[in-house]
Amino acid sequence: MELIHPLAEQYAANITSPDDALLNEIQQHTLQHHPHAHMLSSPVQGKFLSFISTILQPKYVLEIGTFTGYSALCLAQGLQPNGELYTLELREEDANTARMNFSRSDLNKKIHLHLGNALEIIPTLPFVWDLVFIDADKTSYTQYYDLVLPRLSDKGLIVADNVLFHGQVLEENITGKNAKAIHAFNEYVAKDERTEQVLVTVRDGLLLIRKKM
Repeated sequence: MELIHPLAEQYAANITSPDDALLNEIQQHTLQHHPHAHMLSSPVQGKFLSFISTILQPKYVLEIGTFTGYSALCLAQGLQPNGELYTLELREEDANTARMNFSRSDLNKKIHLHLGNALEIIPTLPFVWDLVFIDADKTSYTQYYDLVLPRLSDKGLIVADNVLFHGQVLEENITGKNAKAIHAFNEYVAKDERTEQVLVTVRDGLLLIRKKM
């Protein structure tokens, strides 16, 4: 299902500040060569993530789902001088691509990539998170959320991607496994009395979540 008119998408892209040379190269190379390029954040979404990071100026960022490293580099742009970003990737080939892309950035020393199951890795990271980006397997979103929320700083923010899941969550009878999982996650967060949230219709939907003040 096409949720946003292509002309609106293109207009947004035209008005949005462009990526730097490295981000643009990662974007283009992934789109041209990766069989699952649809998983890549768009330039508008990437700029949105970098804006959020720059506004928050986080010390510790967690990204669940590295892919080819584009979104991690966007999220790292707002890190404090002594800040660090930890990004988790299950697929070794994508992790290797991301490492190569990180090595070309001045932010490389601030980025730590972990290969493996995020549900196993997250409990081993002893940090209070100022910014968390969830963009991994959809069936585990609720588990990721429950793992990171207790370690979210008072002013921290969780951003969950693909919460519209190609429009499938809008169907009267949701049939797809991933769409069902995302719908369940969205409703779980909406009913969580610990947090407040806003769903923004950027690309495939972003759910911004913070602890109630």
